[in-house]
Amino acid sequence: MARRERVMRMSVEQPLWRALAGYRVLTMLYAVGFFATAYDGFDRPWVAVAYYCVLFVWTVATLPKVANAASCTKRFLAADLTIALTGILLTPFADAHERIQSGGPTLPSIWTAGSVLAFAIKGGWRWAAAASTAVAVANLIERGSPARDTVHNVVLVWVASIAIGYVVEVARASERTLARALEIEAATRERERLARDIHDSVLQVLAMVQRRGAVLGGEAAALGRMAGEQEVALRTLVSGGLVPVSRVSEDAAEGAVVRAVEEPDDSTGPVDLRALLAPFASARVNLADPGAAVPLPPAAARELAAAVGAALDNVREHVGEDARAWILVEDEPDEVIVTVRDDGPGIPEGRLAQAEGEGRLGVALSIRGRLRDLGGSAELISVPGQGTEVELKVPKESKSSRGKADRR
Repeated sequence: MARRERVMRMSVEQPLWRALAGYRVLTMLYAVGFFATAYDGFDRPWVAVAYYCVLFVWTVATLPKVANAASCTKRFLAADLTIALTGILLTPFADAHERIQSGGPTLPSIWTAGSVLAFAIKGGWRWAAAASTAVAVANLIERGSPARDTVHNVVLVWVASIAIGYVVEVARASERTLARALEIEAATRERERLARDIHDSVLQVLAMVQRRGAVLGGEAAALGRMAGEQEVALRTLVSGGLVPVSRVSEDAAEGAVVRAVEEPDDSTGPVDLRALLAPFASARVNLADPGAAVPLPPAAARELAAAVGAALDNVREHVGEDARAWILVEDEPDEVIVTVRDDGPGIPEGRLAQAEGEGRLGVALSIRGRLRDLGGSAELISVPGQGTEVELKVPKESKSSRGKADRR
């Protein structure tokens, strides 16, 4: 079955860029409106008018530049900060000296903070510190002396920008950690899926070759030993596995990227579980199922049938080819229960844990792993001398179907 790759980009910064774009427009309008109300108090209003024309055109034209981190280049940041610093230094040439000394705003007013915040979001707290320091120096030059209100505003911008830059850096680190965790989870689930398929086919064949080779002797015995060695190596590889490194976008400010491989959605409708379990029936395996169809989503039905097959393989391997087994299918309102029982000697206490430690993952992956992925469960009951019973439960509504219903 073909698979598709789903790409998830996670960036907590994108809302910050949208907020910054809105902030720049609003503060530009605020600065222009404030100038219009105090027009008569300016000594050279034409200087302010020329600056505000440039500020208006620059703010509107550069909105795409503050849409995301990739567009917000270093060259743009330098030019944007230059516009802000120029407006601050032009204030003494346009405004009255008395208004400046009384704490009047600079020409760009609070628009300057938007330029500093762009540095913080793009480059973190170090870039923010450099930009806010440049603004502080320009404000002190504009006032001519470190007045109380000027120092207060400078410190406020400096602390706020550095704090935001630090938060952005922490958010980026968290995104990378989350991306790593999601990719490890995806890789682990894929490894378990492959391990189940390998256990159901390759490992079973290698184990059979090893046993038959030991019985036949001669060259067949050597072939059996080689098959046993390959079986051990393959079990070690399956149980260990490798997890790829998290994929992160080239520009770290764009956020982390996770690529998860998914099976495509089944759109063929439910299938009858009885049809998938019927091939297991034989002279040694008795199948008891309801008289009516037992509908399940295709993926759930296939995995449940594979788990039943794995349970029967365990019966043949550990009890013998002549062992008898019984399969009971129960169609409940919310779930389907399949019970596989044999007449063998049972499983000694602690044997399953020992097998998992040796890399023999038949029960852990081929049975429990399959049902866990479906939101179901597998319970194994074994009493020495009284056989083994495996009870498999699968909800009729798969996890993917429940997720789609929740989204709707």
